[in-house]
Amino acid sequence: MFEIRIICEPDDADLLSQTLAAVLDTGSARQYPTRDRKRTRLYFTAEHRPNASTDNTIREH
Repeated sequence: MFEIRIICEPDDADLLSQTLAAVLDTGSARQYPTRDRKRTRLYFTAEHRPNASTDNTIREH
């Protein structure tokens, strides 16, 4: 198990959550604003999926 922290634009939070859930077993993201309140901090607890493919690259859309 490991922790992931992502700082992103608020509009990107849902897409990032969905993308991580597609390649890892994640719990629900904990969301907090950054200190300047302009971005969002996402915290995930995650585990590698058993029998996952070796290509877990997240690609930009």
